[in-house]
Amino acid sequence: GKETALAQIIKMVQEAQGSKPPIARLADIIASYFVPAVIIISVITFGIWYFLGPAPSFTYALLNFVAVLIIACPCALGLATPTSIMVGTGNGAMNGILFRGGEALETAHKLNTIILDKTGTLTKGEPSVTDILGDKGQGASVVEKEILLFAASAEKGSEHPLGEAIVRKARELNIETKDAEKFNAIPGHGLEARIQGKDILLGNLKLMRDRSIKLNGLEKEAERLSDEGKTPMFLSVDGKAAGIIAVADTLKPDSKNAVNALRKLGLEVIMITGDNTRTAEAIAKQVGIERVLSEVLPEDKARHVKMLQAEGKKVAMVGDGINDAPALAQADVGIAIGTGTDVAMEASDITLISGDLRGIVTAIALSKATIRNIKQNLFWAFFYNISLIPVAAGVLYPFLGVLLDPMIAAGAMGMSSVSVVSNALRLRWFRPPISA
Repeated sequence: GKETALAQIIKMVQEAQGSKPPIARLADIIASYFVPAVIIISVITFGIWYFLGPAPSFTYALLNFVAVLIIACPCALGLATPTSIMVGTGNGAMNGILFRGGEALETAHKLNTIILDKTGTLTKGEPSVTDILGDKGQGASVVEKEILLFAASAEKGSEHPLGEAIVRKARELNIETKDAEKFNAIPGHGLEARIQGKDILLGNLKLMRDRSIKLNGLEKEAERLSDEGKTPMFLSVDGKAAGIIAVADTLKPDSKNAVNALRKLGLEVIMITGDNTRTAEAIAKQVGIERVLSEVLPEDKARHVKMLQAEGKKVAMVGDGINDAPALAQADVGIAIGTGTDVAMEASDITLISGDLRGIVTAIALSKATIRNIKQNLFWAFFYNISLIPVAAGVLYPFLGVLLDPMIAAGAMGMSSVSVVSNALRLRWFRPPISA
């Protein structure tokens, strides 16, 4: 049972609830100065009442000494952070958001920039073939089948979503694929293979230019397809352009709403993809993203995150694939889509179980609510201790003849802890900013 997905989720939530975020260390620092100061104040109180107080001076001195120690006990200060973290992470889990630790929950409220990977994050990650265009100098019907045959045979063993779409299309048309005699993936560009004795290249425009393939006007067709938000892939056979296969990956239904909500939270939203600039900008326009990082190789995603961090930005990276893992680890907060790879989830700080992008908005809003709650707790805990220490020390006695009984001090100290816990429990009523 401990190996099941549910057990792993429970373990992650428990670890997050028990972790200590940076703001909790602030409470520790305050307490490290506060406790010695209170002990000194209590000793001074004892001395003043013993030497200057009315008889029996030792009794008054001892009662006020004890009252100061009890009223200033920093229990509420110690409860302020962990109670809010526990309720916040628990609420996140109920909303399908897993925080790996308290630090991720805290850092999320500081974010001002968020990078969204396109394939599998903004889009469904299940593209389909929309167009097959052959070289105009050849017979269209023959070329279409040949293009699909060579492309599907080359992509047969591929796990890339675009390759799977091509293979699926060939299967739908009952085209029998062939085994590749030679295969080589070219990261960020495409692939090369040898099929039925022919050298096949399948990839983007940069790959064709690198291999000096003349495209015979196919660039214009590729531009048109890119403007429509499709990804054109060029196919060459034995060093000659054969045609284009266009694949489109449709947007998730919640992507546009999520992007709009992120912008309302004051975040700069950036899309990153390996697609060509035209295709990337067409997709970005559909969801309302203005800044696009296109034609980015998998290994360069982390570098782009570093560049944004160098500008002084607090960056979140959202992705789902193996090639997103370095960028997820590099970002101030890495957010993995739960429907993606295990590697991406392992490298991330936050995991969205359902893959719904609106979970990003909920995670950031929950972080803001939790940190606001923690600050309220710290303020009231500290304010309470500071304000009642003089009363416990007997400052009202010369004017009103009032002393704070240690039993009342103990009750008041307990109530301060109850008030902090009660305030933290208000987070249970947190609701996502945008609902399903």
